[in-house]
Amino acid sequence: MSAPVSALTPERILQRLDWQVIRRLDGLLQGDYRSLFYGYGVDFADLREYQPQDDIRYIDWNVTARTNIPYVRQYMEDREITAWFLLDLSPSMDFGAAGSPKRTVLVDLVTTLARLLTRHGNRVGAVFYTSRIEHTIPARGGRIQVLRLVNDLLNQPQLPRSAPTELARLIEGGLHAIKRRSLVFIISDFISLPGWERPLSLLNQRHEVLAVRLWDRREVELPDVGPLLLQDAETGEQLYVDTHDRHFRRRFEELSRQREAVLSQAFTHAGVDVLSLSTEEDLVRAILRFARLRQQRRR
Repeated sequence: MSAPVSALTPERILQRLDWQVIRRLDGLLQGDYRSLFYGYGVDFADLREYQPQDDIRYIDWNVTARTNIPYVRQYMEDREITAWFLLDLSPSMDFGAAGSPKRTVLVDLVTTLARLLTRHGNRVGAVFYTSRIEHTIPARGGRIQVLRLVNDLLNQPQLPRSAPTELARLIEGGLHAIKRRSLVFIISDFISLPGWERPLSLLNQRHEVLAVRLWDRREVELPDVGPLLLQDAETGEQLYVDTHDRHFRRRFEELSRQREAVLSQAFTHAGVDVLSLSTEEDLVRAILRFARLRQQRRR
């Protein structure tokens, strides 16, 4: 188990992940990260008639209307990628086991992805959200930029529990901040008031969007440990429950499954690939699993 984020410097975090995660990924992916980062940062190349397996987002509606035949745009990849991280740092992201809350996993994931991107000459930027847009880090390249990202994450204080998260504000902040077509990672637990689904669809029309949903096992199942005082991670509201009650535990798990289904439907409707990452999962295995998903979607 890694040390608490607050006890580490940006340099030490980067060194640890270089050794424990990135070196392993290099060996397992053999340096080919196209399965992770394919599909964004592209220039228009040509038009051709639509085929059944084509992505409908690439249909050129103007040409289609003129010819009465559906046409799609073909692209060729840019050499340089611009990637953005839209980061949910609301109070619920501090939930989890003492050594590995969701915020710690977020820091490790952002550091890993930023390092993988920038060492190949790409640029990364970030938008920080708590209960509002805190600040934006403009997209730049290089190792110094990775260290700045990590430093700002470590220095972002935890907020007192007060009001529910509105992820729509974070996504709309990304819509305003990101001008050029980019790869956009939205990293959140997606515990939020409704209303973020439409901004997500709009963002995905302009950019290549990948959602990373962080979750903790304790959010989806209750152990049978008797009376508990539960506290809402967003509002601080408390509720006394008896986990010996099988019906209560079943109802809790059923509500978790319903929420899972709603989230899955929202991501599918927006056409966004999703990495569901548990606080207990090995980061390398999770990234490899996501890479396989991306490869399957490309076929």
